Amino acid sequence: MNSAIYVSLAISLGAIPGALSRYYLTLFFGRWFGIAFPYGTLFINLTGAFVMGFFATLISRLSVDPSLYLLVVVGFLGSYTTFSTYTLDTSNLLRTKHYKAALLYWFGSPILGFISVEIGIFLANMVS
Repeated sequence: MNSAIYVSLAISLGAIPGALSRYYLTLFFGRWFGIAFPYGTLFINLTGAFVMGFFATLISRLSVDPSLYLLVVVGFLGSYTTFSTYTLDTSNLLRTKHYKAALLYWFGSPILGFISVEIGIFLANMVS
């Protein structure tokens, strides 16, 4: 099978259950605890970060098919939560002693993300 197709297939097969898990867990937490606070998103982000750290470390120490990494880390966790990728990227920057980049990325991502959301909302309000 073509390598690009194999990679795309592995990622896609992980992304579908990741996205569905995120959706149904968000509904579950909203029904169980209410929607005044984003409990579902908090749970998803924390569990995603935990599983990302655990699995990425485990995979790096074991001799397994690289498609398993693509399926679980890139596909499932990538669609389950991008927060897990954000935290792993920050951790990798710290472990490789890129402290300034880690600090910039750690603080810059949520601040710039919030600003980006607000700009998007502003522009959408202007055109509608």
